[in-house]
Amino acid sequence: MWRLIPLLQTSGSIQMRIDEWLLEQHRQGKHPPTLRFYTWEPAAISLGYHQHRWPEFWQKIIWQGKSLELVKRPSGGRAVLHQGDLTYAVITSELGNNRTAAYQIICQFLIEGWRSLGLDLHYGSAGRGYIHNPNCFGTATGADLVTTNGYKFIGSAQLRRGNAILQHGSMRLQPDSKLFYQVFAETNVMPPSEQLFDRPEGGVTDIVEALSAAAARCFEIELIVQPLSEQEWQSIKNFL
Repeated sequence: MWRLIPLLQTSGSIQMRIDEWLLEQHRQGKHPPTLRFYTWEPAAISLGYHQHRWPEFWQKIIWQGKSLELVKRPSGGRAVLHQGDLTYAVITSELGNNRTAAYQIICQFLIEGWRSLGLDLHYGSAGRGYIHNPNCFGTATGADLVTTNGYKFIGSAQLRRGNAILQHGSMRLQPDSKLFYQVFAETNVMPPSEQLFDRPEGGVTDIVEALSAAAARCFEIELIVQPLSEQEWQSIKNFL
């Protein structure tokens, strides 16, 4: 049995605290494997745990009347702009020590879920040069999923503690090209023909349902929907 936490919209700092709290609870054997989906409000830039340099002007960017929040992820990788995206998180264990193999085991539900929505994805192929690009979506490695046109659609990062794994990633549904350019001075925005988010059948709720169903099939599990309780919220608030 896995837990499915319903779609949650809140600040990036709280979302990251929830992910890390779930990982620690699972590591201690207090919580089952978990799948959840969430969005960021306000829009934010998340920084990899080991990312210590970023442009100072990022802290001054305003989007829809609010400052972009700068948030540290507990996982590695580079900066990700969270606007018009949907984030997934998987917390599980016992996937072995091979990080690439674990990525591919977890990512299979994303590939199958998006295929059911009409979007074919495959793994990226960037070499080590990606580390010099501060923008996570500027290149696609073997841990990322790209469209048939080479557009990076899902960027993922992983954190391990003992046998427990947290893997979370951003799915770019409707990125704003002007904001993306303002942050990264790049125009790597999804082609309109592939923006499923704009189609009636491609709303966030339908996407979450399709990906959840794919996870149940791929992991051969039963997903039990269970929102965070008041007691859990209090524990998360006091965590770290």
